[in-house]
Amino acid sequence: MHIYGTRNRPTSFEATDFLRSNERMARLLPTAMRMADLQRDVGMVLPAMAGNCDVLSFQEGVLVLAVPSSAVAARLKQQLPKLQASLQGRGWQVASLRLKVQVTRAMPERVEMRTLELPETAVDAFEELGDSLPDTPQNAALVAAVKRLAEKRRRG
Repeated sequence: MHIYGTRNRPTSFEATDFLRSNERMARLLPTAMRMADLQRDVGMVLPAMAGNCDVLSFQEGVLVLAVPSSAVAARLKQQLPKLQASLQGRGWQVASLRLKVQVTRAMPERVEMRTLELPETAVDAFEELGDSLPDTPQNAALVAAVKRLAEKRRRG
């Protein structure tokens, strides 16, 4: 049996095996499966945001979602009416939704920004431009900026 909502299948199987191993723990299995089903449905309704939120609790019609930051909470608040209506359409009796910022939760990995580099010919062209512009008071700032750009790109 696989608990949806766990981050990977081996973890989910280990969790279900652990819950089944003890009679007292086995009572938790239906609740764990219900929460995992709810997590899966939240992921289906909000696929782009699903990686940023987890179901914390669902009691008396109040669904509480954990989010990693207030910025994610602000974006998710715009989607709450859609989420509530969709979950109700899937049979969940969601009367209200709450967001709880969990600052200890790891933020998703940031995408590394690529750095743009000028080819050698472009740097040469900027140096030539800086040398070829007329040396007038109106051009002074432009010439200085073009020369700084070329010099900075040469140094790397």
